[in-house]
Amino acid sequence: MNIYQEMLERKGEISALAPMEDVTDTVFRQVLCGIGRPDFFFTEFMNTDGYMSKGRDKVSHRLEFTEIERPIAFQLWGNNPQNYADTVKNLVSLKPDGIDINIGCSVKNVLKSGHCSALIKEPELVREIIQAVKSESKDIPVSVKTRLGYDKVITEEWFTFLLEQDLDLITVHGRISKDGYNVPANWAEIGKVVKLRDEISPTTVILGNGDINTLDQADEYISKYGIDGVMIGRGILQNPWMFSRREDIDKEERLEVLKKHLDIFEKVWSDRKPF
Repeated sequence: MNIYQEMLERKGEISALAPMEDVTDTVFRQVLCGIGRPDFFFTEFMNTDGYMSKGRDKVSHRLEFTEIERPIAFQLWGNNPQNYADTVKNLVSLKPDGIDINIGCSVKNVLKSGHCSALIKEPELVREIIQAVKSESKDIPVSVKTRLGYDKVITEEWFTFLLEQDLDLITVHGRISKDGYNVPANWAEIGKVVKLRDEISPTTVILGNGDINTLDQADEYISKYGIDGVMIGRGILQNPWMFSRREDIDKEERLEVLKKHLDIFEKVWSDRKPF
């Protein structure tokens, strides 16, 4: 039984913080640990090609974490299976609680080079990447975060393929790549993934992602669509206290947490990153 299944058995549902570039770094995660944290953290996404190059130091900071942030999964992106394998081989000594493959990012510059959600168009390459990660991950769970399709919804075809890869967890963002964040998340399609999971790979944990703004809403969607939990991204920026289920935060507490955030930021990043 992997950590996701153990958590699901213990809690009944899972909440996770989505990886957001230059936002959900170790500092932000440490702040959440003090005011209300999710069940599971994911790092910012790190490029495997950059990690396996002379520029390693310019990308590796995305995986920095402290023990209080556990359980935590490293999220990786790229399109070279060998670089994935070599990266994971280097990272297992850090003992992450999971390795997550980014097949969901829809930033145009990333897509132009055939990365992230552009990989939805290349399932055989995705198969190679998953196998490469598994070949070096040892007993660390392997997961994928992805969308409903690239330029059209292909839920049944795409997720049947992914579920056949024996993944420990799949996070489903309820939009296609072409839509970015411009249309509402399609939770009915996320519900279809759960039904496919039940038929093809019952032990794969399914998280839903898209337009979740409160944990009460998350509870409703977990019940309605049968998902095992939610991954929350932009909603945490509206209310960093979301995972504590608190909304009535006064100005004094907000300022106190802001100061703490800046203090930790200075301690961790110093001159490596500006405020």
